[in-house]
Order: sequence, then C-alpha cells, then structure tokens
Amino acid sequence: MNHIYFIIPILLPILGGSLLPFLFKNSKKLMWIVELLVLCNTILVWMIILGRPEHSFTLFYLAGNLSVAFKLDGMGCVFAGLISLLWPLASLYGFGYMKNEKSIKKAAFFSFYTMTYGITVGIAFAGNLLTLYMFYELLTLVTVPLVMYYLNQKSIWAANKYLRYSIGGAAFAFIGLIFILNSGNTLDFILGGVLEDGKIIFKKDTMLLVYVLTCCGFGVKAAIFPFHSWLPTASVAPTPVTALLHAVAVVKAGAFAILRITYYTFGVDFLKGTWAQYVMLIMAIITILFGSSMAVKEVHLKRRLAYSTISNLSYIIFSIMIMTPLGMIGAMTHMIFHGLMKICSFFCIGSVMHQSGREYVNEIDGLAKKMPITFGCFTIAALALIGVPPLTGFTSKWNIAKAAVSSGNPLAYIGLGVLMVSSVLTAIYMFVIVVNSIFKKRMNEEEQNIKEPEWTMVIPLVLFAAAIIILGFFPDFILQVLEKIAVEG
Repeated sequence: MNHIYFIIPILLPILGGSLLPFLFKNSKKLMWIVELLVLCNTILVWMIILGRPEHSFTLFYLAGNLSVAFKLDGMGCVFAGLISLLWPLASLYGFGYMKNEKSIKKAAFFSFYTMTYGITVGIAFAGNLLTLYMFYELLTLVTVPLVMYYLNQKSIWAANKYLRYSIGGAAFAFIGLIFILNSGNTLDFILGGVLEDGKIIFKKDTMLLVYVLTCCGFGVKAAIFPFHSWLPTASVAPTPVTALLHAVAVVKAGAFAILRITYYTFGVDFLKGTWAQYVMLIMAIITILFGSSMAVKEVHLKRRLAYSTISNLSYIIFSIMIMTPLGMIGAMTHMIFHGLMKICSFFCIGSVMHQSGREYVNEIDGLAKKMPITFGCFTIAALALIGVPPLTGFTSKWNIAKAAVSSGNPLAYIGLGVLMVSSVLTAIYMFVIVVNSIFKKRMNEEEQNIKEPEWTMVIPLVLFAAAIIILGFFPDFILQVLEKIAVEG
C-alpha cells in the first residue's frame, strides 16, 4: 500500500467538513453528504488497518530531523478501529438529534463534528510524539466550537473552561516533548521506550518528574483528578457532542496518549518501581473513587454519566500504570469496551432528553413504558458498566483485575479493592435510573405524547447494545489481537 494513503482519511474529513457550511445548506442533502463522507472515511481507515504498511510516512520536516510522520502500529490500529466504527453511527444519531435546528447552525455543527473525525484519526496514525502533540492540540481547537454550540452563557463558560484546562494540559505535555527530544534517541514510538542511558542529560528523578507532568498534561483530557472539572461542565453541549467528548474522541485521546508515552516513549523498564509509577497509581485510584462517588450524588442525568466517565477513564489509567503486558491489555480492552458502553448510555439519555425534555433523575419516573427500546438499551449499557458477566464491562474489568493481582504491587491490590467499591457505586447510580424509569409511576397529560425518537437515533442505540452483548459473549478475537500488540507493538 502506498504510504500517501495515510493522510487521506485525515484530510478528507477535515477538508470535507470545512466545506459543508458553504456547499450544503439543505438539511436532507447535508445529512446524506455527511454520512457518505464519514462512511467513506471509515472504509479508508479499515483498508489501511487491514493492509497495514510496515514503515512510516513522513509528510514534511519542520526543522532539522523534527518531522510530521505517520505510522500505524498495533495500538494505533486499536484506536483508529474504535473511532472509525463509532463515528458513522454517532453522525447518524446526530442527524435526528439536531433535526429541528436551523440549517445554517446544523451545517456549522456537522462541519466541526466531521473535522474532529479526521483529527482524531491523525492522533491514531501519529508516528511520533511531535505529530501526536500537534493533532492533540488541533483536537482542542476543533471541539471548542462544539461545546459552545448553543452560544448561551453556560455554553460559553463551559467552552472557556474546557479551553483553559486543555491549553494548560498541553503546556505540561509540551515539557515532556522537549525533554524526550533532548534525552531520547528518537521521537518515534517504539515499544519499550526511546530513552538511552548514555544520552539522558538529566537526573533520573528529573525525568520521572517530567513523566508525571506529561501524564498530567495528557491526563487533562482523560479527566484525571484534580483536572477533571471541565468534563461535567461540558455536558451543556448537545448530546452528540458530549458523547463525542466522553466516549470516542477527546477523553480516549488522553488515555491513548498516556498509553503511548508510558509504553512507547519513556518505557516501563525506566518507570516501573519508581515513585512516578506510585504517584500516577494513586492519582488513578483517587479519581476512580471520586468519580463514582460524585456520580451517586449527581442528580442531572448527563452530569451523572460525566462523573461515571471520569471514574472509568481512570480504570484505563490505573491499568496502564501497572506497567506490565497484562496491564496494557486491560487498558486497551477497557478503552474499547468503555467506548461502546458509554456512547450507548449517553445516546439513550440524550434520546430521553430530546423526546421528553427531562434532565434530572427524579423526572424520568415511568418513562420506560413510553420509550422501551431506549431504556432497554440503557439497561444493557448499565449492566455492562457495572461489570455484570458476560457483558463487555465484565471482560475489561476482569482483565484489569488480573493485571493488578499478577503485578505483585501493593498499590495495585489497593486499586483492585477500589475497583470493587466503584462497581458497587456504579450499580447504585446506574440502577437508580433504570429502576425509576421502569417501576415508578408518574404519568400526566404532558407525558402522554412522549415516544421513541426517529429511526436515525434508535438504530445506533440498538447496534451499540447488540455490540455490548455480542462482544461480551465472544471477546476472544479482540483479546488475542490485544495480547499480540502487548508483545509486539
């Protein structure tokens, strides 16, 4: 395969999305053009994944040997495969959700929504730390207009907060880039790390501090405590955006970047057993417990799921920080399966809010009778998030637990106990929604007209719920692929 194909699924959504407001203001035409564009891009991504080139492709040099380069290794395949499968369904859902918006605003929305796809693919395909950092920054810029879509005071404040947190995080991540440039033998991603003992010009503790700062920088998008508060605030955005932020692009990009710098840049041989590993394990454990506890307390539906996301993202970070092949497998498994579970649950809640106008837990009593498909899919996602076997959440949590037990790390054992507590808290905050919607009764005249949303919103819910069940029963192929990646890269 010609290496130039690397940049097509990156540029196609960016260029196509940027033209949407100017060329396609008709709503129906816009819908089909966007979906066709996204589907074509997904096909291109999978063509590259299946015919994966062995070598990298350098697009251009910035200065000296600093290059913008692309390479698709095993981990890149996982992230690219996840986003490329979820994006067409997310776009389809968005058409129904944004149906009543003005054509001009709708075109602007899908313009940025589609461009985000290309930039996220750029993160997955990044062949070195510089390229990853550049697309990581672009991801912030292209998602800010989505967060502030409604242009009211809350939306503008949320976008401002998101931007401040993200730019601050990027500054910390840039420190890591500079130190690796001076102490590594390359900026390329190589399983095992790129630090050379003879080339490291700084003390080990300095490099460990840089690693922690870099993790915190990328961890802003992964909503690690105490850099998490932008995520619940950003829930004021339209549901297709919040699902994008919480399940597919932004938060997963943060987790993916931490995976990269841990296993492919600094290297576990350099990090394992150091104080930096323990600091990051403690931060992940605190975030898991904090996110779950806040979700139980939160009464707003989308913000409750936002705190759930904060907790579950640190499941991934906790597994990364175990710093073993099993930990890497557990992290990648939860990255994939949490994406499915969370986008399904967010889209279900979005459907409820879209159809009924209800936003709070105490307002959904009895709505399952009016929207059985929506709440049926939500129940499946809830059971999976709790970790009920044999659904996907059980598989990923089991892999994380295996990694913790086999590591012999005392903090990992503590983290395992926190995971169990978090699962109990997850059962509480998810089942309250399920039980209230199914078993409580409250029906008035206003609720008589509530019904399932249109097919563009229902089909993604059903497909995501089906994927949660099928991949829960048959996870072996995915696990075999992830085991190979953990060994070979």
